[in-house]
Amino acid sequence: MTTPTTTAPAPTVHALVEAVLKGEHGPLPSDLVATSVFWIHHGTRLAGGDTTYLNQYVLVRLGGSFGACAFESGEIDPSVCRDSSGTALDALLREGPRPLRIAALDAYLAERRPHREAADAGGAGADIRRGVSAERVVLPAGTPEVRARARDAAIAGLLDIEEGAKVGLIGVVDPLVAAIRERGGDPLPCDLNLKATRWGDPVTADMHEVLDRADVVVATGMTLGNGSFDTILDRCRTRGVPLVVYAQSGSAVARAFLGSGVTALSAEPFPFSQFSADPTALYRYRAEAGA
Repeated sequence: MTTPTTTAPAPTVHALVEAVLKGEHGPLPSDLVATSVFWIHHGTRLAGGDTTYLNQYVLVRLGGSFGACAFESGEIDPSVCRDSSGTALDALLREGPRPLRIAALDAYLAERRPHREAADAGGAGADIRRGVSAERVVLPAGTPEVRARARDAAIAGLLDIEEGAKVGLIGVVDPLVAAIRERGGDPLPCDLNLKATRWGDPVTADMHEVLDRADVVVATGMTLGNGSFDTILDRCRTRGVPLVVYAQSGSAVARAFLGSGVTALSAEPFPFSQFSADPTALYRYRAEAGA
């Protein structure tokens, strides 16, 4: 259930940005332009729940791809659309709020390797990097509750756990808590904005408490935007604990760490499932043993 502890230096988001700026992952970002920058704010309260989830995203359009990152209230305002649209991508990678930089990085990596090309239309497919498999999962048409349950069941399906395993959940949504329990896991919820789940489970704001106890960690891509991702990645690598990431924020960024601390990823590129009642796809990646 655990992976071997590694002594190799832990990768970081900063190192990835520096490599992209040097052209090590494709064209120089200074030669590319972010056509559009978006600011999105929406709220959701699922039937039967008493929590209103408030989500805010900044998105960067580059060619045929979108990069996205969630942010906290007041961190970015709508003026980012006017100030950043039409800007050279290297400027967005270097300047501005961290979520904008993550969205720009996400757009660059997604344009280089779109998720839709990682898995064939039939389901299972081979990612272009050795040691990583990819699978396209179609979420059904339906209500927000139907689609949220399907999405979170797909995320929980990446868990390879024994009955009673302690699953650190960094970034809490109630359907995912339920999906983890359905697979036999014991959730350890952690979130900066919630105090309890809909079932009354206490939610801690201290991720270190969770990282020290968990047998496996499930973390949201929003950890890329708030700067905690590197800490989570390093701690899981040090303890030899599997790390599963579920990402609307920075889904292509998180993919870059598969096999380097991230063991599995549910990547949901924009437009996200909550913005449609029609079937939409997410992409599940797994780093094979020894990758």
